[in-house]
Formats: sequence, structure tokens, C-alpha cells
Amino acid sequence: MKILVTGSNGLLGQKLSALLLEKGIPFLATGVGENRNPSLPSDLYRTMDVTSKPSIHDVFLDFQPTHVIHGAAMTNVDACETDREGCWTLNVTATELLVEICSDKNIHLTHVSTDFIFDGKNGPYREEDQPNPLSFYGESKLKAEEVVKAGSMPHAILRTVLVYGITPHMSRSNIVLWAKGALEKGQTISVVNDQFRTPTLAEDLAMGCYLAATKHAQGIFNISGKDFMSIFQLVERVAKYFHLSTENVVQVSSSTLNQAAQRPPITGFILDKAAAELGYAPHSFEEGIAVMEKQW
Repeated sequence: MKILVTGSNGLLGQKLSALLLEKGIPFLATGVGENRNPSLPSDLYRTMDVTSKPSIHDVFLDFQPTHVIHGAAMTNVDACETDREGCWTLNVTATELLVEICSDKNIHLTHVSTDFIFDGKNGPYREEDQPNPLSFYGESKLKAEEVVKAGSMPHAILRTVLVYGITPHMSRSNIVLWAKGALEKGQTISVVNDQFRTPTLAEDLAMGCYLAATKHAQGIFNISGKDFMSIFQLVERVAKYFHLSTENVVQVSSSTLNQAAQRPPITGFILDKAAAELGYAPHSFEEGIAVMEKQW
């Protein structure tokens, strides 16, 4: 088994690289530009443009992977709404190129997707529930799923929710880091109380990817946290864990935020299939915060 990872400079990619190193599985981490993961040996990283067929073919020819874990994506929901061409290129065109080469060489593909393919009217969701995205980001990720399903290679599609975690030199924050930072500074923050999720520790998502690849899994799997909560409740739980005051936290509805992209109100996932078929067992939310705390 030889695993090629896309998007390895991101939060998931760095956690996945650490896990594969720990497990002793041969892998190659790929990403845009130079390696930004200080714990990853330089010989395990290669620059690869997932939107360029020649770039992909050069790397695949050299490394000869048996499995691909595709985590690279444009995930800023509002940016996807305003830069639709860029979003489509990275989320759909790149997936088409990877599916083409994986189909040609019979390489197992694990593809990371999102809860934003749903409209949020009937969450938490099972794998067989009907998608209906509200945003262009959701549309692009649903299209990417369809591209993967149409390929002739063995594949698993892993849907996830609101990923949080910490790595050195992070280029972007996430909900837990933002909440902790604002609460510590005593800033007045507006937090929505009408969006519900099952937030996912990045280490758990990495483990889901590892399990799907090593078990040569087939089909769609929900890979998220197991605790269902509103974004406001999430901030409350971060505050409680770190013994911080919530007196400056203001509850608001989503309609007051004037965001470019519409968010699904109630998503979150039912994890029975992943637990039964993959042995997936995520941390609780507080356990996830504890994992992060050790890394601060």
C-alpha cells in the first residue's frame, strides 16, 4: 500500500500525514507550494497542482500510489460564492482529473466531502438522505461526489462537518480557536443560535480517511463528531471547558449576519454506518478540546 495525499498543507492534511507516519504506511504528501508542515520530512512531500493534468501525472508516475486520499478543496463558503470559477476549478475540475487517473490505474480513491450538500431541513443526516445544497460551495462538492461515483476506480466518499483542530503555522482559524481567542480577550461576539452541527476533530477525520483507505472501503460514509449542538452551544462548551465568561457572547439568528452564502440550519451526521463498517469511533467534543489543549 502506498498512499498519496492531496491538500497536505491544510489542517486535515497535516493530521493525516502525522497519522500515516505513526502507522508506518508509505505515503506522499502533496500540496500547493512549499511544505508548510514542520513535522513532515522533506522527502515525503511533493508540490502538486491538482488542477493541472501534467502536474498530477508527473507525481503519480514517480510515486506509483495504490491509494489516494483527496482532501484538497476550496472550503471558504463565502469565497466560493463570490469566486465561482475558482471554486469549481479546485473542487470539481481537480476531482475530475484525479478520478481520470485513478480509474485508468485502478487506484482506490478516498474523497472528502461535506454536510453542506444538504439544505439543513432534516438533519442530522444519514448517508442515503437526499442532497439539496443551498450554496455554490455545496453545489461544487455535490458535483465532485457525482464525479467520483461515475469513476470506474474503487472509491469511498467521506462527508464531514465543521472541522476543528490546531497545527503549527496555521493559515486559517476555525470555530474552536476563534471562540477561545475571543472569550479570553473578553470581546463581544455575535454567535448564531439557529445552526446545528456535529463538529469534527481533525484527528478524527484523519482517522476516518485512514480507515477508509486501509480497509479499501466502498461507498459513502459520514465521518464527523458525535455530539450535536448549536454554534452558540459550541461556544458555551468551549467557555465552560476553559472556565471563561460568556457575558459578552450575544445570541443572533443567521439572517442578521449578511453572509454571501446561505448556510444549512440543521446538519450533523448519524455515524452508525461508519462505526459498523469502518470501526470509526470519534472523540466527544470535550475530549477533542483536550486533544487540542495538549498541542497548544
